[in-house]
Amino acid sequence: MNDSQNNQKELSLQVAVVTGGAGVLCAALCKALAEAGASVAILDLNEKAAQNLAAEIQSNGGIASGFGCNVLDKANMEAVAGEVIAGFGQVDILINGAGGNKPQATTSQNLKFFDLPADAFRWVFDLNMLGTILPTQVFAKIMAEQKSGVILNISSMNAFRPLTRIPAYSAAKAGVSNFTQWLAVHMAQEYSPAIRVNAIAPGFFLTEQNRFLLTEKETGELTARGKTIIQHTPMGRFGTPDDLLGAVLWLVSPASAFVTGIVVPIDGGFSAFSGV
Repeated sequence: MNDSQNNQKELSLQVAVVTGGAGVLCAALCKALAEAGASVAILDLNEKAAQNLAAEIQSNGGIASGFGCNVLDKANMEAVAGEVIAGFGQVDILINGAGGNKPQATTSQNLKFFDLPADAFRWVFDLNMLGTILPTQVFAKIMAEQKSGVILNISSMNAFRPLTRIPAYSAAKAGVSNFTQWLAVHMAQEYSPAIRVNAIAPGFFLTEQNRFLLTEKETGELTARGKTIIQHTPMGRFGTPDDLLGAVLWLVSPASAFVTGIVVPIDGGFSAFSGV
């Protein structure tokens, strides 16, 4: 992160909670938040990974703590929220980063749409939708009492343009975008206009969830699908975690104080390209 970003996105005295915080993309967000001055509560199903990331941030002079949590267990989320408040005293930023897809909810030559199991759909819907809603219920309640706060959801390019083969994930992320807009209005009207809710919609980043679709497991070469994505991305590459940082820091900082209810594509131009 350069000096101009630090100066513009100063988050000192802010406390940020990040679910799915130890994942590939959200780990980069946690580090950037800490570098910008925020105290970061890293929440992840993998408690050890969250604690290891917190230790790494601390070793670089940042403030962070790692917590094990299950975003689909509201009682667990409430218990973790109590720990966060006990340790940090407040919650100013919530990033709902937990989410993902699974092969059993993805069509293929061997698994037709008609045969996709309901429990696979349910798993994807629950993780992405309820995994956003339940943490928001817990932490937005704290923000409502404070009369201030920022919530950032993680949608997807699939919410703008549903992709082939991943019906459950596309539908779930479309729900996240819709929920983002609904919640922005609800929090501003019912609790405080100083509570803002936005989302980012990353384009194509290599993560553990999509790697099996975009690259060959044996060779690491692009699959046909991966090649098509690159051909339809004007910038000609997949995104890297660092590509998210500027937009995220803007959306969670006072620099975007009059911005709420939007979903920002971070996609290398994919959503703007018609293919010709």
